[in-house]
Amino acid sequence: MTKKQRAKIVQEELEKLYPEVPIPLEHKDAYTLMVAVALSAQTTDKKVNQITPGLFAVADTPEKMAKLNVEEIKELLNGLGLTNNKAKNLKKMAEVLVEKYNSVVPQTYEELENLAGVGHKTASVVMSQGFGFPAFPVDTHIHRLMTQWKLTSGKNVVETERDAKSLWDESVWNKLHLQIIFYGREYSPARGNKEKDFITKLLFPEKA
Repeated sequence: MTKKQRAKIVQEELEKLYPEVPIPLEHKDAYTLMVAVALSAQTTDKKVNQITPGLFAVADTPEKMAKLNVEEIKELLNGLGLTNNKAKNLKKMAEVLVEKYNSVVPQTYEELENLAGVGHKTASVVMSQGFGFPAFPVDTHIHRLMTQWKLTSGKNVVETERDAKSLWDESVWNKLHLQIIFYGREYSPARGNKEKDFITKLLFPEKA
């Protein structure tokens, strides 16, 4: 089976499993999405979704966030990991959005990645889920599964993203990256679950 054939099977099976894919992080606009994704570094979406209602009740716009001091933001993030860094980044991010962008989230990778706390993955999520541009944000689930399915030999998420974009048409990127994440969580977690992980068995029947 070629890489392209495996990629096609993956896409078809995931479409059967997840015809609709909700965005895992709760948000109401591009700004709250960007904040939620930035907060999700080294923690779970579930944990972020527990914290953000309280945070957004106080500061759901760059203007409101910029007016808070770092200690106040830190208090609102209580329970998340890396609160010091995340609070400082949210404050800086909000100040730049207010001063430079009139409180509007920019729509280019370069501008997004220049904001405090926004790396390439966060920028990709905002571009795809916030603005609808074709993007393929790669998280640890996607990197792990694409390696497992021999769809990439990427040593890092940048190389894996490049391989994903070459295997699938850009019209499916925004949905497919979420489908892979859902599959990883439900059927093939990092600790392993060979019984449930039917896609790997389909692709490599000789190992099943």
